[in-house]
Amino acid sequence: MELEEKLKNLPAAPGVYLHKNAEGKIIYIGKAKSLRNRVRQYFQSSRNMDAKTRELVRRIKDFEFIVVDNEVEALVLESNLIKLHKPRYNIMLKDDKQYPHLKVTKEPFPKVVITRRVVKDGATYYGPMLPASLARKTLDLINRAFQMRTCDIEIDGKLPRPCLEYHLKRCLAPCVKELCKPEEYAEAVRDVKLLLEGKNKELADELEQRMWHFADKQNYELAAKYRDLRATVLALAEQQKMATQPDRDVDMIGFYREGRRLALQLFTMREGKVVGRREFFWEDLDEESFNESEFLGEVLSQYYSTDYVPREIHVPHDFEDREVLEKALSERRGRKVRILDPKRGRNAEMIRLVENNARIAFEQRFRVLKPDMQKVLEELQEILELPHFPERIESFDISNISGAENVAGIVVYENGKPSRAEYRRFIIKSVEGANDFASMNEAVFRRYKRLLAEEKPLPQLVFIDGGKGQLSAAAAALQNLDLEGVITLVGLVKPPKRHSEISHLLRYGSEDSPIYFDAGSQAFRLVQQIRDETHKTAVQYHRKRREMRDFTSELTAIPGVAEKRKMKLLRNFGSIERIAKASVEELSPIVGAKTAKMIFEHFERQRKLAAGEKDVQPQENQM
Repeated sequence: MELEEKLKNLPAAPGVYLHKNAEGKIIYIGKAKSLRNRVRQYFQSSRNMDAKTRELVRRIKDFEFIVVDNEVEALVLESNLIKLHKPRYNIMLKDDKQYPHLKVTKEPFPKVVITRRVVKDGATYYGPMLPASLARKTLDLINRAFQMRTCDIEIDGKLPRPCLEYHLKRCLAPCVKELCKPEEYAEAVRDVKLLLEGKNKELADELEQRMWHFADKQNYELAAKYRDLRATVLALAEQQKMATQPDRDVDMIGFYREGRRLALQLFTMREGKVVGRREFFWEDLDEESFNESEFLGEVLSQYYSTDYVPREIHVPHDFEDREVLEKALSERRGRKVRILDPKRGRNAEMIRLVENNARIAFEQRFRVLKPDMQKVLEELQEILELPHFPERIESFDISNISGAENVAGIVVYENGKPSRAEYRRFIIKSVEGANDFASMNEAVFRRYKRLLAEEKPLPQLVFIDGGKGQLSAAAAALQNLDLEGVITLVGLVKPPKRHSEISHLLRYGSEDSPIYFDAGSQAFRLVQQIRDETHKTAVQYHRKRREMRDFTSELTAIPGVAEKRKMKLLRNFGSIERIAKASVEELSPIVGAKTAKMIFEHFERQRKLAAGEKDVQPQENQM
């Protein structure tokens, strides 16, 4: 059936429509009080359409529809279909993380487990738990306080004795009929559900009644148990700091938008206390066609299609489908649900608080807050008491293994930013063995002797990776070049066994007064960044030299492989391991067929020798 004919035959009933593109893929799902009126609007004059809708209509090649009895059913069906198909032109609810839920299983003797998937299996889900560690902490509390089982065995009450969990008072042992009655376990399950629903006051009142009940019966052991359990529940409730009106079961929603990006916050409040917060982000909203009413309606219908529905939902603005959504959520909850947009009083203040949190989340997520580098360098100048503004900073580090392949890495920062074109790497020539002091002296001397000879600018500040020894060695090099007092030397001292960190700084001439400053300051972050960059430069050069050494020594034994061919092989294969695995055909274009055959046979002999050693070894052990 052609599109025009389908439009003519649309019913005037409520329902859901699904727009498709040329490939038959669903690109938009919507609901309508009258399918005939709503769907036909898409194919009328585009004069009053926003850019997003015009682009959508341009791509529509077909559509389907589902008729339902009323608007509420249409709303629920629309939400389910959007979650299933994720159409491109619908506003999608995108969580920034997959947070865990606590699941009370549907079994004769339920248990509580952590899950990151919410499925329709008859179980009761609570969450999401924010932060994620809260799930583990809450589960541990439930196991300790309410003694729910954690095992996976089938519970029939026929086991002769309980496991260790019972003796540790972490399980009621429903597996042993004489120890736990079904009514007692069901009571514990009800208590756990009240706790997870945030109904601490109601649970505490019930526990107090049980405490006095058993006290009157002179069962003081059980009375003490419920006394302690009540105290635990009340202590948990007191940890909530943000109190509003008592006996409230409310979700509060606020958002902040700039252009195509939006951050939304949802505060969960139970018994007047904030018990959780959830964040959502969008990055590709249509700036021109964004409609707050439509946005709120779609977000709320999707979120509460699977999550717990509170008695009240507070939003910053009213929206078109509010009444319809209220009916749908009321049916799902089984009690009256209200969606409100408070204008004054404490509730309005809470909405503004949620919106402020959304703004902060937006800043943290989307805006890169770059510090003013001028101020950072001024802070560094003040901390180090530098005579000149550190416009140019250089940093040195030495890298070797027991003196082998001894190299130095030098990085250059100008106005707080790396100048990678001026990075330098030195092979230490005059030092034998592992002598970092002498190596640092050579590197500093050669560096600034060359800069002086070439009449290039000198740095105002030089960082030396090391303590007093390296600092003194660097200072001696500057003295030999008559640069003492011209360049300020500062040592970066590492804490014991934590070589990636900086414990304090040492300024040459004031080594007895180590410099400590706030690790969270922008100046310290800059110093750490420079140190890390220097270390990386030195280590990478050392590794390259070591690989070339291993490469050269391995190929030296092969006739016909001189220095040029070694370098050609290295450039093409990257490592000795890859050359060893290469075939004659792969080697021939680089070194010629004859040499390629010799290289291949060399490594083949090595492989056979290694295989032979492995074959012989078990026989020797048997003897």
